Amino acid sequence: MTATLLALDTSGSTGSIALCRGEKLLAEILFNVHGTHSERLMSGVRQVLADTDTALGAVDAFVVVQGPGSFTGVRVGMATAKGLALATGRPLIGVSSLQTLAMNVPEAEYPVCALLDARKKEVYAGLFRMRRGHPAPLGEERVIAPLELVRRMQGPALFLGEGAVAYRNLIEEYLGTEAHFAPWVLHSPRASMAALIGLERLRQGETHTPQTLNAAYIRPSEAEIAWSLKDPGQGLQG
Repeated sequence: MTATLLALDTSGSTGSIALCRGEKLLAEILFNVHGTHSERLMSGVRQVLADTDTALGAVDAFVVVQGPGSFTGVRVGMATAKGLALATGRPLIGVSSLQTLAMNVPEAEYPVCALLDARKKEVYAGLFRMRRGHPAPLGEERVIAPLELVRRMQGPALFLGEGAVAYRNLIEEYLGTEAHFAPWVLHSPRASMAALIGLERLRQGETHTPQTLNAAYIRPSEAEIAWSLKDPGQGLQG
């Protein structure tokens, strides 16, 4: 039986929802948000299900982009996917936003450097080699200053993502003709690409429950940093 997957990506400023049956894309919605993803996410889920005449109970697994990316966006997507999985009893599959982004260039000749803007003059970075249309990691995903990243690069690479757009001048300055860039339309992760990764993992039995799937933020949030800096004895005196 061909599996039906519903995939959600809210890791960046562009969100998307995709419904796939096997490797066939049934419907996909992409949207730019000026508020929060929560304002569009569930209405988008209902729309792709309605447009394809698919019942929620007919979905075999839910795929969610678990980060890195916007802390708020990732939380919204994770919470929604976990709620859908709980409601239906279906498994969850978490995928990386950087791997999802790399899926936009399945036939890339060079190593693919996927970059998302991490703010604070840093990027979330992942380096991949495309093998049979899927991204194989060439190292751990990390948050890094763009200058440090380009100083570590060896040989030509294909850059894509909003981080590549934001720091293109710097990348070209240091790497010259060894820096290649994807067309602008490929710089955003898409839920349909996450679904393809999720389908492969479903076939391999690599699934989670809402209790076992965690977000992949890479670095702590501002709230976590603030909490760790607090005096352990604060609030105990007086």
